[in-house]
Amino acid sequence: MRILIIHGPNLNLLGKRDKSIYGKFILDEINNMIQMKANSLNMEVEIVQSNCEGEIIDILHKTLNGGYDGVIINPGGYTHYSISIRDAIEVLDIPVIEVHISNIYKREEFRKKSVIAPVCMGQITGFGLNSYLLALEVFNYMRENN
Repeated sequence: MRILIIHGPNLNLLGKRDKSIYGKFILDEINNMIQMKANSLNMEVEIVQSNCEGEIIDILHKTLNGGYDGVIINPGGYTHYSISIRDAIEVLDIPVIEVHISNIYKREEFRKKSVIAPVCMGQITGFGLNSYLLALEVFNYMRENN
């Protein structure tokens, strides 16, 4: 099973951002934990980070060529307004899980709406770096029960 993981804008600044919201881990530590979890589940992951909406869309388009069984995406601030990322996800024929480190529903009003979630299989939010690990568990469960 091969999963693409996309970290959106400003996630490269983890460790510098508000630790009470985003935790203490830097992105490299999160990526290492994702990789260890994927290895334990006998999965292959490709992990990318981009601050650019167009680049995230291009990355999503590459999954149309096959080779991936699913996508885990943390769209960051694009969650709340990027119809273009939403449209790119909507055409995919593989499941996509939206994840967030913080609980977006306990934050500012503008963060409580995701335009991405309706075109995803599901959303995991508020569990810190475990949001990514839980998404990997979902894909593992799907593999084992199909």
